[in-house]
Amino acid sequence: MTGRILIVDGLPTNRIILRVKLASAYYEVALAESGSSAIGMIAVRQPDAVIVSMDLPDMSGPELCARIKANPLWSEVPVIMVHGADETETRIAALSAGADDLLTRPIDELVLLARLRSLLRARDAQAELRLRDDTQRALGLAEEGAGFVVPARVAVVPTGPHRILQPLLRDLRRALPDHINLVPLDSVLRDLDQPPEVVVILEHPSSEGEGLSLLANLRASTETRHAAILYVTYPHQRHSAASALDLGANDLMCSGPEPREMVLRLQEQIRRKRHVDRLRDNVRDGLRAALTDPLTGLFNRRYALPHLARMAERAAQQRRPLAVMVADLDHFKRVNDCHGHAAGDAVLTGVARELANNLRAADLLARLGGEEFLIAMPDTDCDKALQLASRLCKLVASHPIQINPNGFHLSQTLSIGIAIAPPTRIIAISELIAMADRALYSAKADGRNQALLGTEAA
Repeated sequence: MTGRILIVDGLPTNRIILRVKLASAYYEVALAESGSSAIGMIAVRQPDAVIVSMDLPDMSGPELCARIKANPLWSEVPVIMVHGADETETRIAALSAGADDLLTRPIDELVLLARLRSLLRARDAQAELRLRDDTQRALGLAEEGAGFVVPARVAVVPTGPHRILQPLLRDLRRALPDHINLVPLDSVLRDLDQPPEVVVILEHPSSEGEGLSLLANLRASTETRHAAILYVTYPHQRHSAASALDLGANDLMCSGPEPREMVLRLQEQIRRKRHVDRLRDNVRDGLRAALTDPLTGLFNRRYALPHLARMAERAAQQRRPLAVMVADLDHFKRVNDCHGHAAGDAVLTGVARELANNLRAADLLARLGGEEFLIAMPDTDCDKALQLASRLCKLVASHPIQINPNGFHLSQTLSIGIAIAPPTRIIAISELIAMADRALYSAKADGRNQALLGTEAA
């Protein structure tokens, strides 16, 4: 399953239609016919996202949304509201209640699935940053953010003629304290003193996804990859809307640039970006000082073990598998003996870089000590873990490492042992690491340069 979705709607027909759409995309679906039953279900088993009808038998959709967002345990659960008529006042009410997005009936399946993928990606990335921030706080290394907040830099980028946008800009500047500037399409990635923190891409009514290439370039650029992006389309541009979400847009407006709705969406995107930036900076600065290995730049044992414990705890709560790997360089002593410790350091750094470049943002990579590395991959089962670990072995073996300025390269291999924390019960991280260690020893004994899956001790 790709996620658990709770559908809250008083009409059985609406619930069934949505369940069929989501089940065909491999989502696990739960159904609730009222707001009170939905709250009870969320309390028992928190879903990954909630889709709420505007009208429920016992309360309004915005009221249920507000109650979900007001609970600290549920506040980060994405909420999508569904309404009948595409009316501005309805959208404003839903966004004011904290809804992450709105869809109009009949629901466009293409946009719905793209929106869910986008929201769940953003939630997972933020949850990982928060998890790392919590780890730092437990170690006494995190600091509270500054109370003073400077105005955000917002770039409004139209894909067509922008003469008609002056009223929109005027309304945005009146409602927001931020620096809002109109930027031509061909200038947003250059000719700027400072990169924008938020980019609003406005599709022209007659365009066919002209802003999508800009969106992809913004996400690829090191200066703007973390910018919040609001993509604005019109109802007939459904393919552009879905593609924008899959390419990395943080938010989407499908009914054109309505000023009041855009103000609410920009406020939320600025708030989220500032929060994520603070978490990212906190992780970067704090860990750099005390929790990273000075040679490779990876996390060290001091950080890795408590963070792995939190990963295992979250995996058990969500009933999802967790893969734990121990990787060890093959015949590393020969490198130091034959080429010197400087060459050994270069090999360690090169292998660390290769591993880091081929893991996901949510994965944990740490140097346990010596030539041994720890890798933890959430939501990864046996088959997937073995496939990924084998790929890492091949990548390291196929990329010789430069060990001196004269261009001399040295080939290196590694062996990997894998342990899987099953989604049905909790296993202590010490046992997971021991299980991976046993598999690593087997991989070494069986010829090295390979990955093997471990089993629990008898």
